[in-house]
Amino acid sequence: MGDSVDKLGVAVIGSGYWGTNLVRNFRNHPDWDLVAVCDLDPARAARVVGQRSTIDLLSDVDELLARSDVTAVAIATPASTHHALTLRALAAGKHVLVEKPIAESLDQAAEMIAAAQAAGRVLMVDHTFCYTPAVRYIRDALAAGDLGDLLYVDSVRINLGLVQPDVNVFWDLAPHDLSILDFVLPGGLAPQTLSAVGTDPLGAGTECVGHLSMPVAPEVLAHVHVNWLSPVKVRQMIFGGSRRTLVWDDVNPAQRISIYDRGVDLPTQRENASDRRASTISYRLGDVVVPALPEREALSSMVGELAAAIREERAPLTDGHAAMRVLRLLSASDSSLATGAPVRLDDSRSAA
Repeated sequence: MGDSVDKLGVAVIGSGYWGTNLVRNFRNHPDWDLVAVCDLDPARAARVVGQRSTIDLLSDVDELLARSDVTAVAIATPASTHHALTLRALAAGKHVLVEKPIAESLDQAAEMIAAAQAAGRVLMVDHTFCYTPAVRYIRDALAAGDLGDLLYVDSVRINLGLVQPDVNVFWDLAPHDLSILDFVLPGGLAPQTLSAVGTDPLGAGTECVGHLSMPVAPEVLAHVHVNWLSPVKVRQMIFGGSRRTLVWDDVNPAQRISIYDRGVDLPTQRENASDRRASTISYRLGDVVVPALPEREALSSMVGELAAAIREERAPLTDGHAAMRVLRLLSASDSSLATGAPVRLDDSRSAA
């Protein structure tokens, strides 16, 4: 596929921070020919592609979508524009990669998914972490039962971050954790209830610190902690199993994944609470295994998956349905924050 004849033409709409990363990865990938960048600010787009580039710079989306050499478009613009731009691109016969969140509401997301299906085009959402070697490893380990029965999931995503003017900390940071859980858990992420608690200690007008809790299986609780105010950056997920526990530390490149043969064993389970208190509790202290993982940029794998999905005429790993499952949970978090009570996911559509 390295031959230019086999390459697919792609254009990036939006040349901000993430658009710049997409431009670089499409430019360097053997499956893609980056033919154009579209931005309302041509000077910014020019800085992204460089002075000697042959990539066309456009400011008119309709002009871009009319081009016959554009097979797919990548939309890296504010979330409020995703719905309209995606529908226009699909109507023009283009495959679409769109940044997260897929849309501002569940109804918009459903319309985008239906439009892609009607057009016979790929709709993919850039859930970037799902394409990292570490997350792929976690998915395979859970599918193979290497940890035993899953007991709990703890996720922490905290840093001294930029307080966003239009979204709270859940909508800013939690999509990463939720999309990862949806990707790695067998059967995806489909909790029946969700509880959200958030605070605004700065008086910023939006939640800056938050906690999400949701049962992801019977007796299995997943907890997500997000925070814009932490002086230290933590990106960690813990998957506790009956046999082993997996820890993913994304800020430690030398030891991203650790498998602990440590835990609590209850060899004798009793029928009632008083008998259970009398059961023998033993603590297992075994080895720690650190698997070797390749170091490669997730975005490169992601744009490769987009090309493969188009060529093979199949849904990508992170399709519109996966994005909608994440959006449903974010919408439910808003409802839980508003009521101060858990939300049944069956009812969360009304929060969109």
